[in-house]
Amino acid sequence: MLAKKVPIQSMKTPPFQLVAIVLLLWFCFTGPTVCLAAEKLQPSPEDRCAVCGMMVLPHPNWVAQVAFKDGTNRFFDGPRDMFIFLFDLEKYQPGSKTDDIESVFVTEYYTVQRYDAHEVFFVSGSDVLGPMGAELVPVAELKNLKVFVHDHKHEKIMRFDGEKLSEVYPLQ
Repeated sequence: MLAKKVPIQSMKTPPFQLVAIVLLLWFCFTGPTVCLAAEKLQPSPEDRCAVCGMMVLPHPNWVAQVAFKDGTNRFFDGPRDMFIFLFDLEKYQPGSKTDDIESVFVTEYYTVQRYDAHEVFFVSGSDVLGPMGAELVPVAELKNLKVFVHDHKHEKIMRFDGEKLSEVYPLQ
């Protein structure tokens, strides 16, 4: 049997395929950068908590970070001091405003990975202590939160909206 000659189709690519290719290329070159932004900046041995002055590096399970748009960073020995800093920015970073903040990161309790502070629950009143004692414990995902509350108790469960911590009741 002889094969039929099939005409070569035009080289035009449909617009949706071009968009998909552009997005794929964009993600390949910028996606890893965006995803790893939280892990790029680690505290140095000289970095101290911007609120209490405690060395940050010896407490990697509790590191919190505020990154400013001008490239400066402030590290903390836990989320509690980070929120003290954020809620009184003029005292700790004179001349700065919340609009100057690019990102806020905390170290999640179970994974010990950096998370955007907007993506986790903060648990107060648990039996888990940070480097300075009572701490707001960052927990990602509702299933982990349920386990944490069962194992470690709590007084409040809160979320950060960029301006304040608000109490939530996700376990009901």
